[in-house]
Amino acid sequence: MLLRQLTCATALAAAVLTPIGARALEESKYPDLKGQWTRVAVPSGRYPGVQYDPHKPAGPGQDAPLTPEYQAIFEANLADQALGGQAGDPTAWCLAPGMPRIMGPYGTMEIVVLPETTYILIDHIHDSRRIYTDGRDFPAGMEENPQFAGYSIGRWVDEDNDGRYDALIVETRGMKGPRTYEMTGIPLHDDNQTIIRERIYVDKTDPNMLHDEIATIDHALTRPWIVTKDYRRRPTDQPIWWYEQVCGENNVHVRIGDEIYFLSGDGLLMPSKKDQPPPDLRYFDKSRK
Repeated sequence: MLLRQLTCATALAAAVLTPIGARALEESKYPDLKGQWTRVAVPSGRYPGVQYDPHKPAGPGQDAPLTPEYQAIFEANLADQALGGQAGDPTAWCLAPGMPRIMGPYGTMEIVVLPETTYILIDHIHDSRRIYTDGRDFPAGMEENPQFAGYSIGRWVDEDNDGRYDALIVETRGMKGPRTYEMTGIPLHDDNQTIIRERIYVDKTDPNMLHDEIATIDHALTRPWIVTKDYRRRPTDQPIWWYEQVCGENNVHVRIGDEIYFLSGDGLLMPSKKDQPPPDLRYFDKSRK
């Protein structure tokens, strides 16, 4: 009886431990991306917000390779911002930033690596991403169901043949708009045929530094626009996720038609830029005082 119990216990232990061991072996192939990542912030120049290429000043200093048509749209957005407008930035009325702007996170970022999916979790206006690494292709009908973040397919690669993955190669399609690269209003094409290719990897000399090489292919560009974004891991093994933004909370921007107005401290509608026309009040009783 005792022998049978020992045999059963051994078999049970083997059944439990074997999957864990196999799982640990599988996990050891991936880079260590655990923890809390923040973008490496640099001054953005005279323009506010997070610049798209973190190594160049925001706005015209980005040197975005725009076509003449979309350069004119960008310049009009800059002129609107100079008057107090929102430069066509859709996040002003709480739309998601969309790709590739998501990858310049305003808050902290967590990366969860599973064998079939890698999740990038960002606490800001629906910025989280799901990157499928299970070998699938882009699904049929994707164009009929676009998303601001798009549909991302990736694959882990061992670039130096040491038995461990060095980088995550990602392609994203199926995005919808409106989207801009940054809040100065650098536009993407309104046909939403954008293709984004990324190489995400840990720095070879600093395990707490992460890089994302992003190539954006878009009909508003004269060539692919390639930038590298950098992220630093916070030095703690017990991160606290304080940052949670609900865009509608305390948002003082009010969009009516094609105009964005401002809500004053006393709750009244006011213009957001000089000489802005008032909204159409045709459905209100103007005779009441």
